[in-house]
Amino acid sequence: MPDILTLTLNPALDVLSAIDRVEPTHKLRCGEAVMHPGGGGINVARVLHRLGVDGLALYTQGGVTGQELASLLAQEGVPAQGLPIAGETRESFSVHENSTGLDYRFVLPGPRLQPDEVELALKGVALHGATARYWVLSGSLPPGVPDDLYARIARQARAQGARLVLDSSGPALRAALSAGVFLFKPSLRELAELVGQPLPGEAEQLHAARQLMAAGQAQAVALTLGEQGALLITPEQAWRAPPLSVAVASTIGAGDSFVGGLVAALARQIDPVDWPAALAQAMATSAAALLQPGTALCQPEDVQRLLPQVRLQAL
Repeated sequence: MPDILTLTLNPALDVLSAIDRVEPTHKLRCGEAVMHPGGGGINVARVLHRLGVDGLALYTQGGVTGQELASLLAQEGVPAQGLPIAGETRESFSVHENSTGLDYRFVLPGPRLQPDEVELALKGVALHGATARYWVLSGSLPPGVPDDLYARIARQARAQGARLVLDSSGPALRAALSAGVFLFKPSLRELAELVGQPLPGEAEQLHAARQLMAAGQAQAVALTLGEQGALLITPEQAWRAPPLSVAVASTIGAGDSFVGGLVAALARQIDPVDWPAALAQAMATSAAALLQPGTALCQPEDVQRLLPQVRLQAL
């Protein structure tokens, strides 16, 4: 049984191509398409596998697209279990603009899940997560899934003695936090939307995160700040990690790689949690993902090369 279980209820077959310039109206003739298995939890599981950590990707799978996604996971050797659904697994399409280095991402809503398919997912989490110390909920919910599903899983994790890591958005995020999670990984925009106010500086960011902890919504917050690096905040301590200087091929998948690196480090630890070590690996893993196009994600040798370059500042 896995030490880490990731759940992806809205996976995608990620299709990446490139073009010199994106323009309206005209036919845009792209380069050769590259495909990867995608979705938040699946990407986290791919990172865990590359870092040599025991994990399992649990995900919904439907139609021809779902079969292709499963085949790509198998090619990478990622331990995975598909949950059959009637709908067709979605595709996500990303275009890299060569002239500017910008990425344009087109994300479809995904298939509507039926009530019995939602219940199947809950049963799958309980079964495959029975011995897992960490459960990772990452990504959006597809149509047909109640907003409180992540909250139900959060309570289930607590009942089964697992630590839940949450990386989501919208009503599902709010509901899950109300149930309480071990670790919450927002972007700056997501945290600002959650607390309903701008967070222009470090003091405001720390205060917002600790408000969530004081309310019992999270035991720790890993706040990603894009080009400003990241903060890791607990009720008693906080650390800042400046960004690493790397040649950026694409920013797609960097957030999922951050979560994968963080959870991989946590899974290798025996309590008490060494938060600085976890943050350092998350930063190296995220930076390694930036070196790759699309959702190719990190390469282990890049993570090991970048890890000594991470510098943390205790706040």
